[in-house]
Amino acid sequence: MNRTNKGRILTIIGIVVMTVLVLTRILFTHQFTEYSLVSGIAFFFIVEWVVKTPDNESGLRFKTFFDDLKKCGSLLWLIIPIISSLVSIVLGTAMFGRQYVDHVLGRSDSILNFENILILTGQFIIGALGEEIAFRGFFTGKGMKIFGFWPAALASSAVFALAHLASGNTAVVIYDLTGILIDAIIYSLIMRKTNNCLISAVSHFLVNMSGMIIVFACFR
Repeated sequence: MNRTNKGRILTIIGIVVMTVLVLTRILFTHQFTEYSLVSGIAFFFIVEWVVKTPDNESGLRFKTFFDDLKKCGSLLWLIIPIISSLVSIVLGTAMFGRQYVDHVLGRSDSILNFENILILTGQFIIGALGEEIAFRGFFTGKGMKIFGFWPAALASSAVFALAHLASGNTAVVIYDLTGILIDAIIYSLIMRKTNNCLISAVSHFLVNMSGMIIVFACFR
């Protein structure tokens, strides 16, 4: 079996593993969602190693960051999810009031340190990069070579949204997940345009930071 076929098989296995782990968030009391992120990162590097992906074709490139950034069209693609996220917050608070804000903060309280801005910023950087390597670099980036871009992007975005599922008012939960799904699709488009999940990670980080700044400034 050649390297390409081995990479395809490993990609399919990795996607299945990630999806099953995220679904435990819905099906079982004990959640293994965090392991989905870890497995996605692991499979990304395993597939790149097995296929012997050249540096210039890797889905994670630090050396060509600024060149790849230019592919985003004067940073427009980085700004779109920020605008989408801010609109989501404004509409969410308009429709659901404080309940929406409490829901967003509630699903983040257990993993983020809101008491120290430096630690929180570090968590956002690590979290955004990790999620982008797993869901855009691996799930979307490797998956689209097998299934095509849109099937891989929509599937990875749906799984990514479900990974953020938290209990609460049904309407609030659906609205929250819809916003996350839309942002995830935009991240996938950035990944497709640049073939570098480091770029989508920057956008992801900016979305998280700008969203939290608004929430803290207005509602905390």
